Amino acid sequence: MKIDEGYQQTPAQPERWEQLNDVGAIPSLPPTAEAVKDLGPFADTPSVMTQRELDQQSLGGHETVTEGQSLSPIQASLRRLGRDRRAMLSVAIVLLLVVTGYVGPLIYLHVGPSLQNAGPLGNATYGPEIYHQYAHQEQALTDLTSTANYPLGTDGVGRDNLARLMAGLTVSIGVGLLVVIFDIGLGILIGTLAGYYGGIIDTFLARFTDLMFAFPSLLFAILAAATLGDRAINVLGPNGRLILVSLAIAITVWPQMARYVRGQTLQLKEQQFIEAARATGTPSFGIILKHITPNLFNIVVTAATLDLVGIITAEATLSLLGLGVQDPGSSLGLMISAGAAKVYTNVTEVLWPTLALALLVLCLSFVGDGVQDAFNPRTKD
Repeated sequence: MKIDEGYQQTPAQPERWEQLNDVGAIPSLPPTAEAVKDLGPFADTPSVMTQRELDQQSLGGHETVTEGQSLSPIQASLRRLGRDRRAMLSVAIVLLLVVTGYVGPLIYLHVGPSLQNAGPLGNATYGPEIYHQYAHQEQALTDLTSTANYPLGTDGVGRDNLARLMAGLTVSIGVGLLVVIFDIGLGILIGTLAGYYGGIIDTFLARFTDLMFAFPSLLFAILAAATLGDRAINVLGPNGRLILVSLAIAITVWPQMARYVRGQTLQLKEQQFIEAARATGTPSFGIILKHITPNLFNIVVTAATLDLVGIITAEATLSLLGLGVQDPGSSLGLMISAGAAKVYTNVTEVLWPTLALALLVLCLSFVGDGVQDAFNPRTKD
């Protein structure tokens, strides 16, 4: 029997080597994982796991990966996030609150019995499309707890608490999303430029970021709302103060995002794939746009989710202080401020908006923690 070159027959197992040579199982190069598995009973050494097997093992055996498919880092992170039950439950609750705020009023305005003895003189009959509006007042039906017409009762001037709660949710979510978009856009722009180019640009942007850190977010928003709030209403309409507050929060929240992005950019620009892009003649703008920005997804999503909690809380605080949304508008903070005076006579007026705000903030915090754990590159399955 002739043995392929590179392998030597040992005196201890001559018969086995002859059997392997007869079936043609001994290659001229070290066997791959599939070749070792084909050895059958002779493969008594540990085999190397294929990429497909490693992907299946990372999924815990609950899901399968098709032949030839491997998981990208984002796919693996999303699968880890999907296995976080607390984060998934929080996502479901946040989505429920979003649907309640934006879709709920469309249904609520057509549900409910007619309201008898309504109107300023008490001689009118209103349908739900009228008395379920968040700004409609029924002076004879103030501070109700719960009725067929008003499931969550009414406030001190006879407005529907459920309708105002849904309107307040839209304000909190809308302000949060608006500020987060501004936060992500400016944070990525400043952070990538400072981290990639360095030098004078990095020094200038770093000092400008430090200057912005000197303005406390909430105090700056209070100053802007107190001094420019009335002018903003005259120029921008009833929502002018809310827009002003949103911009004030956005101006002071982006420096932290820029710090995160700059640190990540400093690490990415030293990677080999960036050097390869430079070697092929890719301009700096193309490298930032095509290679660095997509790899910032993990840290940007994590930071934005956590920033959203502070933004919603800041808006509610400003409305609570009377510097945000004004009557007849609705906001969770405004409802808490109005209901606080009735806490000893009708606790539900302050209870429902407080629960909604606490649930929204708590669930967003859990989602942020889940995203941080799932997208952390050091996380192991």
